[in-house]
Amino acid sequence: MTVEPKSSQSLPRLVNSQKDREWGKFALIAAVITYLALVLLLPTLYVFIGAFSRGIAPFFATLIDPDFTQALRLTAMAVAVAVPLNVIFGLCAAWVIARRRFRGRTLLLSIIDLPFSISPIVTGLMLVSLYGRNGLLGSVLQSLDIKIIFSFPGIALATMMGGMPFVAREVIPILEEVGTQEEEAAKTLGAGEWQTFWRVTLPSIRWGLFYGIILTTARAMGEYGAIAVVSSNLIGRTQTLTLYVEGAYRNYDSQSAFAASVVLAGLAGATLLIKELFERRIRIKDQENS
Repeated sequence: MTVEPKSSQSLPRLVNSQKDREWGKFALIAAVITYLALVLLLPTLYVFIGAFSRGIAPFFATLIDPDFTQALRLTAMAVAVAVPLNVIFGLCAAWVIARRRFRGRTLLLSIIDLPFSISPIVTGLMLVSLYGRNGLLGSVLQSLDIKIIFSFPGIALATMMGGMPFVAREVIPILEEVGTQEEEAAKTLGAGEWQTFWRVTLPSIRWGLFYGIILTTARAMGEYGAIAVVSSNLIGRTQTLTLYVEGAYRNYDSQSAFAASVVLAGLAGATLLIKELFERRIRIKDQENS
């Protein structure tokens, strides 16, 4: 009676195990693609089809509509105010949290992350409770003839609160990873605080900073819930692009709603394209320097 070697007995099991892993990998990839198609790709495709279902002329007619152009302009103004202020705040917060150890550091991190966990509707209600006519600071603001809620300052504040955490959350891990050795070396060579920041710190965090700016810009352009509470949604006055989409759809003007949605999607795609081009340019420069 002959006994086959153990290696020959285990070979079919090994082949079957490899096949099972391959099938499992393909099944996982198929599940991911199916999920993306149902949640993201098909709805996006439907929006584009709806925007051009009646032809190109109605699409461009929406783009020159005064209400649309005013909503687009108000959105651009809010982004222009919120993004730079959030970048400055994010850099300062990241520097303090990554370079200093102090009591309440964890609490500060939790506060910065609040916009991730609080509904935008609640954020808008918080702003109204603080800056509204009957809010905590309402009487003071009225005496100074300052109007925040139901005007552009309220829209800017709501946009800022929505995008507040992104830059800090992208920069903090990088600052902690690179450490302080290069900064301390620059200071020992006579560099000042600003020189150290521009020549040493900023180049090391540029990828995280740029990605944080992209995320902040995308969130600012797409902010809806908080703005819906603080803006009063007056057509042609306090209506941003997201509110324009919602208003047009409610009024059964799906063509305008889809067209505005395509513009928002195009703006988001443009930010991602700028990010990709910037990263490619930096990689080419790094290769040339090396």
